[in-house]
Amino acid sequence: MATTRTERLAIRSSDDVVRVRQATRTLAVEAGLSLVDQTKIVTAASELARNTLDYGGGGEVHMERFADGGRTGLRLCFEDHGPGIADIEAALRDGFTTGNGLGLGLGGARRLCNDFFIESKVGAGTKVTITRWKS
Repeated sequence: MATTRTERLAIRSSDDVVRVRQATRTLAVEAGLSLVDQTKIVTAASELARNTLDYGGGGEVHMERFADGGRTGLRLCFEDHGPGIADIEAALRDGFTTGNGLGLGLGGARRLCNDFFIESKVGAGTKVTITRWKS
């Protein structure tokens, strides 16, 4: 797998969530993703950045545009050192929320991506990695 561009952004405020969306859009365009695929990964990135801020107390995202064999894609890894998620399966179900939202965030982000991986440890934080491949 050849990485063609990486970027790391802190997520500490609502302004940072906007920067994550903008940087995701730029990298998605550079990766040659269709408008539909751009919209999907930007939407997922926005949700995960907001979760990183609101539930993880802030963190960072590592963004990577890459080529793997004959295909190209964009991978985003969101990481925080917040309270973690006690029940990942429950958190992925639509309607589950620990805040005031609709409970569509994690499950929705998973549906918008080609690859989705989450790991979390209570008291140590959460790491969510998503990938969108060029169609």
